[in-house]
Formats: sequence, structure tokens, C-alpha cells
Amino acid sequence: MGDYHFVYKDVEGASTQWDDIQRKLGNLPEKPPAFKPSSFTPSEDEDFKAKDKAWIDEKTEEELEDLEDDLDDDRFLQEYRKKRLTEMREAVKIARFGSVVPIFGSDFVREVSQAPPDVWVVVMLYKDGYPECRLLLECLEAMAKRYPATKFVKIISTECIPNYPDHNLPTLLIYNNSAVKATYVGLHNFGRRCTPESVALVLCQSDPVLNDGQCGGEQSREAVLDGIRKKFVESVVREHEDDDGSSSD
Repeated sequence: MGDYHFVYKDVEGASTQWDDIQRKLGNLPEKPPAFKPSSFTPSEDEDFKAKDKAWIDEKTEEELEDLEDDLDDDRFLQEYRKKRLTEMREAVKIARFGSVVPIFGSDFVREVSQAPPDVWVVVMLYKDGYPECRLLLECLEAMAKRYPATKFVKIISTECIPNYPDHNLPTLLIYNNSAVKATYVGLHNFGRRCTPESVALVLCQSDPVLNDGQCGGEQSREAVLDGIRKKFVESVVREHEDDDGSSSD
């Protein structure tokens, strides 16, 4: 008569003592872990979150726009909301620039003539292969990083003005509010040694062309001009020191 093994299970189907012994002997696979539901964490209701500066800081520009009518009872948060919106918009405006952008004749109206009224545009007319153009372009690239709220573009001279004489290169056109505010023909306009500081000083002699984008208003422009003058003096001092060092050698 063959051997019979009786396996008893309780009404819930849990393993009997026999199953446990068989598992220890390796005759049955291990029991799967008991099911344990994850703990429930209710989502935070926006209506019950503390409305403070940190709450405003978490909002996107679109969300801040939508909050205009919801904060009428809190003057402080309403003012802070406006401040944050201004900061966001200024940051976006500054991010548009920061380099010398090449354009074509077909881009000129859109990129230069139709630039926003509060944006000054420095247009460089140039051609490849001219040392003077290369030197001025290096200066403008340094200035574009230093004054990211001013727009700098470069365009092949004959793309901008057909038959423009090469002996006039490089040429700078200064635009604001769809109009030419100044024209500088040739590298000699920027001093004996053309540096970013000497170019900046010339551009800002009559108009606040350069803008570092840190804050708005006339006070900011005066601060930029003071900074330009300071950097120019420092560059002149360095030039004299370099000249003295060379002569002593």
C-alpha cells in the first residue's frame, strides 16, 4: 500500500505545520510575503496651505497671473505677487540676449527695427577677413555678456546696405524705438586701443545704450555709466603699466 500524505489547511488557506516543515526541508517554495497595504497620505489641499511669501515663490508666472483676484484681501501678498511677476519678466527679457547674434537682411526689421522700445540695439556691419572687424567683434562679445539687457547683433555689411564700401568697416549702428540714434564708422572712433571699455564709454556718451539688466530706471543707467567710467580708467591704467613694463625690458 502506497504512502499517503495528508495536508490539512485551515479555512483561509493558510499553510499548516506540515507545509512549514516541508519548506524547511526545501520541498516547497518560500511563502510569499503577506500583503501589506501602503499607508494612506491625503494630498494637501491648496486651499488649506499657508499663504505666505514661500507659497508665492512656488508659483509659475501663469499661476501668479491667475491669483490676481484671489489676493484682494491681502495687500502684502498682492504687492509681493506683483514684485515676483516683474522679476520673472525681467529675467526672461535678460535671457534673450547676452551674446552677439548673427542676422541676415531679411531679419533686420524684426530683430532691430521692431525691437521693444525699452531695448537698445547695437548693430555691427562687418565682413570676414578684416582684422579691424575681428577686433571690434571681440569687444562687443565681451560687452554683450556684461550688459545682457542690451541687444547686440552683427550683419554682413552688404546684406544690410547694398554696395556699402568696405573701407567704412567696421560700422556700428545704434537703434532704439525703431530709429537710428547714432552711427560710428571705422575703428578710430573708439580710441588708440579699441577695448570693451573704450567702446562702452563712446556708446554711452549721449544715450544710455548699455544696460546690465539688474534694475530699471534712471538710477540704474547712471550706475551703469559710473561702472563704465571706472572700468575705462582701470583699462587705461593697465595700458600704461603694460607700456612701462615693455619699455623697461
